[in-house]
Amino acid sequence: MTIQFLLLIAGLTLILMGANWLVDGASSIAKKTGMSEFIIGLTIVGIGTSTPEMVVSFISSIQGKADMAIGNVVGSNIFNTLVILGITALICPLDITKASLKRDLPLNIGVTALLILLGMKGTIFGIGEDSLTRIDGLIMLLILVLYFRLLLKKPKKGSLEGNIQTQEDDSETTKVFSTGKSVVFILMGLTGLVIGGRLFVNSATEIAVFYNMSQKFIALTIMAAGTSLPELATSVVAAVKGRGQMAMGNVLGSNISNILLILGASAVINPLSFGSMSMIDLGVVMVAAIFMFTSAYTFKTYKLDRYEAAILLLMEAGYMTWLFMN
Repeated sequence: MTIQFLLLIAGLTLILMGANWLVDGASSIAKKTGMSEFIIGLTIVGIGTSTPEMVVSFISSIQGKADMAIGNVVGSNIFNTLVILGITALICPLDITKASLKRDLPLNIGVTALLILLGMKGTIFGIGEDSLTRIDGLIMLLILVLYFRLLLKKPKKGSLEGNIQTQEDDSETTKVFSTGKSVVFILMGLTGLVIGGRLFVNSATEIAVFYNMSQKFIALTIMAAGTSLPELATSVVAAVKGRGQMAMGNVLGSNISNILLILGASAVINPLSFGSMSMIDLGVVMVAAIFMFTSAYTFKTYKLDRYEAAILLLMEAGYMTWLFMN
């Protein structure tokens, strides 16, 4: 068991080192390409840190384990919003830009609603079964492609994204590496996050089993949070380094890609049944997405502040309490 504790520490160390490399490499790329750190967080960092969820869901879909594929994404999105954003905003209140309010936060709500409407169409509309079909998966992947095309368009001077980039350039000094070195940092960071996350989850599970913790407890706590450790580490490191936009972009990018990319591709591989999902679980995902949007208009305008961060963490505590009671 001593070995498992050492592996646990090694996994956590790799996660923290990987997050640091990923943030530095991504920040450098943002400076060199002229893209905002928020966009880098939405794309490179957001999808990169979703690798554990992607692996788990794809393998689960191939093996016909729809419950695991869907539960992994739904649980990760809840953890991303309520815990990761909660902790990150406690460390450093996060600015919510007008571009996010106009495009990314509404899309986060939209894709969450799409997931519920497509997955629960039998319950809601009385049409067919509660499942994601291959056609549903293709629709989700098409929406993702269109979204990324919109994100990667060169912003016009004076546009919302253009103004964001200017503000970032004026407000912080980012160390710029060569393109090759930046890419190496990003790859090293993602590798550290994936390997470290795997070590952490596996050793934590072994420790839990050794101390006779129930399989349900392990699944709801260690496994659910384990695949989101890369997002947590990356967002916290970004916040500590004063790069709140990358932290916000990371969470939004992970949530959107979890639904559109991971569940979309998983459904194309093998249709996913929503038979075990409850409207409470899906409702929590939707409430969390809506709360992110409305937080721009409460307390401090256009900011996810510490009061709202505390509310997010309380919501997670309430949801976990409900899960244990049911």
